[in-house]
Amino acid sequence: MRRTSVQWTIAIVLTLTSAVWQWTTGPTYPARGTVRLGGQDIALRLDRSHSITERQPVTVTVADASVTGAVEWRRFPTSGPWRIESMARKGDVLETVIPPAPEPLMPMAGKLEYRVKLSRAGEQVTFPEKPAVTRFKGDVPAWILIPHVAAMFFGMLFATRAAFAAIGGGNTRTWGFLTVALLVFGGFVLGPIVQKLAFGAYWTGIPWGYDLTDNKMLIAGVAWILAAVQLRGGRQARVAVVVATIVTMVVFAIPHSVWGSEAKW
Repeated sequence: MRRTSVQWTIAIVLTLTSAVWQWTTGPTYPARGTVRLGGQDIALRLDRSHSITERQPVTVTVADASVTGAVEWRRFPTSGPWRIESMARKGDVLETVIPPAPEPLMPMAGKLEYRVKLSRAGEQVTFPEKPAVTRFKGDVPAWILIPHVAAMFFGMLFATRAAFAAIGGGNTRTWGFLTVALLVFGGFVLGPIVQKLAFGAYWTGIPWGYDLTDNKMLIAGVAWILAAVQLRGGRQARVAVVVATIVTMVVFAIPHSVWGSEAKW
């Protein structure tokens, strides 16, 4: 019993670590940092993902009323000139939106790159050094998104548990088949629906594109389907289960949304 508890604890920790890693290293995680202007530190947080139903706000909290700000932005990927949008002050907050009116709202998978310039008494700072890229997406209902995320999370959790069973001489079949069912449901049924609602296409991986989120799902899915074939007939297929788990952990270590859908300007 104690060994089983330890295995579950390690599996949960590994799965949570992988999930946090994918989120915080992915291209949609907010750009965060601090700049120093006029002897004071100013914290900034720039979003890198937003809904197509509205313009993306850009805000900076700085109590010093002598600090002014502007946002430089342009469509991505393009080499056109930067456009400058002044930030208005409301109390302690400098704010504006991109793209500003009367520019049309962004399409699905449309991207903008932008950076903030803050000024005070002739001194100026820019954040970030490399412009942040934000991608716009359609809204996905929670009743689709939550089961998708849950299926992927528990699929990886049960994959890790299956590997422990394979290594420790336990029953791999239950955890193995649960893993296959969850990855197929979450990645190949709900995943394309989420992709369609958010970015207008059901699948943008091989053979139609290079979206790493879709392609890593494809690799993990194939690995587990091959393991499931080996599990038929009452076999434990320990080597196949361990290999499929390692493949899953490796591909899911790749940051989420890398090489994702991108509108062509």
